Amino acid sequence: MATTTVPTLIVGGGIGGLAAALAVARAGRAVHLLERAAEFTEIGAGLQFGPNAIRMLDRLGLLDELLAVAVLPRHGVMRHAITAEPLTTLDLGSAFRERYGYPYVVVHRSDLLSILVDACRAEPGIQLENNKTVVEAWADGEAAGVRCADGSAYRAALLVGADGLRSVVRTLVSADEPVPSGYVAYRGALPMHEVQTEVDNDDVVLWVGPGLHLIQYPVRRGELYNQVAVFRSESFRRGDEVVGPVGELFGRFSETCEEVQRHVSRIETARSWPIYDRDPIPTWVHGRAVLLGDAAHPMLQYLGQGACQALEDALVLGDVVGTCGGDIAEVVKAYDSVRVPRAGLCQTRARMWGEVWHTNDPVTLGLRDRYMCAREPDDYSELDWLYAADSSAASA
Repeated sequence: MATTTVPTLIVGGGIGGLAAALAVARAGRAVHLLERAAEFTEIGAGLQFGPNAIRMLDRLGLLDELLAVAVLPRHGVMRHAITAEPLTTLDLGSAFRERYGYPYVVVHRSDLLSILVDACRAEPGIQLENNKTVVEAWADGEAAGVRCADGSAYRAALLVGADGLRSVVRTLVSADEPVPSGYVAYRGALPMHEVQTEVDNDDVVLWVGPGLHLIQYPVRRGELYNQVAVFRSESFRRGDEVVGPVGELFGRFSETCEEVQRHVSRIETARSWPIYDRDPIPTWVHGRAVLLGDAAHPMLQYLGQGACQALEDALVLGDVVGTCGGDIAEVVKAYDSVRVPRAGLCQTRARMWGEVWHTNDPVTLGLRDRYMCAREPDDYSELDWLYAADSSAASA
């Protein structure tokens, strides 16, 4: 089978890969994107987007479409999963938007993916191809390429690996393996009219307890209520064939307050997700190949930054393509220098926040709860490094 030669090849049609296709094409470079699934789909329901990600979507010209299907929560509320006591509130209203220039947004994953797919299909410089499972990648200083399971092959001046946690393209850069967190998630969405909550339905609510948490928020214009229950799984830690079974989920959450137990009893249990990340690596580049999104920086969910950082990757890649043009060596060098430190910091801080949420150490618990209860709802000092427009991700 003949090799297809394209200017830019992106492997992976998730949020990061599609956003990168848009950003690179609009910078003047044609893109061919390969997606292994027959259709463009996202697993799971909800996504949280801080102002850093909303800023990126605005730059892509997709903000109005996103806001038409999203929810702008008024508060972020943290409560104790065992006692039900409130711990802290984050005001996400006008003061938040004035400080960062953009709102905090929650959205259904498939709604955002549909917006990105439609935008890519409308862009003359982008070609999307489904049913393409990449099984091998190569790269050197002159070109890069992949081979697919169906025997087809592609060659490009620039290869972008946006192929997720178990990325084939990442094997060019690092021989590391995903790191099991020991935690398992169950997630799903209910029709809003079936939900009874203890706080305003427009809020993002986080219940934290030793070795577990539950997060809840509305999506799809407030029509659905997204829930994610996460717990430390002994079966996962043991390496059992089946990890985080339903009995373990309900057993762990049986220690929580009545409100949390009631919510968890309604969560979708047909599938569970063992949670992994990877250690930060010093470079995402090998020859003419670069990594993006979870292929580059899979992270735990505690900062809500997985998809957000993928969007930052995409826009920075588009920026450096626009600046460096056809000098691909300079493109990958500039992209790497901007994105690796920023995303690596998010990876390590996400792990730290997970420890704080899930601690059962009495001293750490006491300090956490005292700090949280004392902070004001409009104290954003802990968020500036992540959300401010002058963060290192604003542009290349």
